[in-house]
Amino acid sequence: MMRSFDDATRRNIAAACAAFTRLPEDGAAPALKRAAVAVALTAAGEGDDTAFLLTLRASHLRAHRGQWALPGGRCDAGETPVEAALRELDEELGLRLTSAEVLGTLDDYPTRSGYLITPVVVWATDDAAIRPNPDEVASVHRIALATIERDDAFDFVAIPESARRVIRFHHQASLIHAPTAALIYQFREVLARRQTRVTELEQPVFAWK
Repeated sequence: MMRSFDDATRRNIAAACAAFTRLPEDGAAPALKRAAVAVALTAAGEGDDTAFLLTLRASHLRAHRGQWALPGGRCDAGETPVEAALRELDEELGLRLTSAEVLGTLDDYPTRSGYLITPVVVWATDDAAIRPNPDEVASVHRIALATIERDDAFDFVAIPESARRVIRFHHQASLIHAPTAALIYQFREVLARRQTRVTELEQPVFAWK
């Protein structure tokens, strides 16, 4: 479904986020390091569709180098997930947004590597300001919302190392895995006004460290 990048779409997505009931804080969360990512919505660049920004992490990074990711990172001391997501969006892509552009937050996702990720949905009107930071980002891509709403956009596979299903997002010739794929999948479900949980969706073994 085409979602034009306009104020009507912003209002509709904000309403969908408001209708979504986040899971309560997990009692085990203090054992995990807090992190946040931005589901940054902007113009797709082709037609009038709305897209979100997906990055390919720089190949020289210490952790998860060369992997697909939403802009984000670890929360600094005393920083809220929303503040962290906005700061990371600025540091990685040069997008300076405020809390006024925040449309909502999704469920916290616990990773195998010891992080608890909060996805923050934001509206990024000034997409001309996007300037990827080469120290962190190899490239940035606009993924039209129509792409993730396709029936074949995601699949689920079994692995011998876990009883949980591994989620995969099919993007062009690439397979994008959890946590990124799980967060994108939940956002797709929120757009459809479905209360779908993703915390039990598994990551591939290579992402466990």
